[in-house]
Amino acid sequence: MNISADQRKQVKGQGFLSNRDQIHFSARIITVNGVLNGRQLKNLSEAAEKFGNGTVSFTSRMTVEVPGIPFENIGPFQAHIAREGLTTGGTGPKVRPVVACKGTVCVFGNIDTQGLAAEIHRRFYEGYRQVVLPHKFKIAVGGCPNNCAKPELNDIGVIGLKVPQYDRALCKGCPQCPVMAACPMQACAMKEGTMEIDWELCNNCGLCVGKCLLNAIPEGEIGYKITLGGRWGKQIRIGSPLKDPSCRFQPYAIFNREETLELIEKALLFFKEQGLPGERLSMTMERLGVAVSEKMLAGSDLLARKREILGLP
Repeated sequence: MNISADQRKQVKGQGFLSNRDQIHFSARIITVNGVLNGRQLKNLSEAAEKFGNGTVSFTSRMTVEVPGIPFENIGPFQAHIAREGLTTGGTGPKVRPVVACKGTVCVFGNIDTQGLAAEIHRRFYEGYRQVVLPHKFKIAVGGCPNNCAKPELNDIGVIGLKVPQYDRALCKGCPQCPVMAACPMQACAMKEGTMEIDWELCNNCGLCVGKCLLNAIPEGEIGYKITLGGRWGKQIRIGSPLKDPSCRFQPYAIFNREETLELIEKALLFFKEQGLPGERLSMTMERLGVAVSEKMLAGSDLLARKREILGLP
């Protein structure tokens, strides 16, 4: 059948992307946080066999696509996956589906990445679904500085940290220091008989926590590093870490969970108000200046004017 440009645009807005043959479509499934249960996987397999070409693809952004769907099967496909609470979408100049690494179950994970991603999905993917932005807006959550989900290459990246709580008085300068052996960044060094941490080198991965035999680092404080304006594709930019001018040690600020969620919303409002059509967040920040952008995000004005910025009564 002949498929018009308007029809392609309409179904693309619903998450159906044209295949190379220009006859079939791939359905982009929203997984919320990259997790599907067994019933949902079975349902997708059935839908792929019945309405597509029988295959399921897993994408780099932790979503699932079912290719080979004829135009006339789009409606029946959506109805079938809805039985298990699944939907399609994730296209257009809006908040895109959230990416989360497996930090919730990973031995290196400092935070519940999938839980945080689900909260971000609810508040900003669903909550801002009707908000048209200057361009797409990508959010990724990583559970530790290993950066498996590449959060720094997203418009907003969130990285889970475990800041060592070091009691220097308990250090006895052991010749074979297990803390120094555990540190992958070589941020720990013995100085005048006492182990010291170079906070400019430390990436707060948390691998040193609990390693000291004398219990000098028994715990780590959970925190979140936030990067802004990352971009991957034809033009690449590593996200700028939000800094804390009052901190003499860390090269970036460390936030708690609520502050992190608040900053994501501020960034969305900032982008909505300051971004030009077709401009990614990174381009907006570069045009205005990174320092100016960070100053606007640090204040409370954006949240105070939320309804105005979103054009709400």
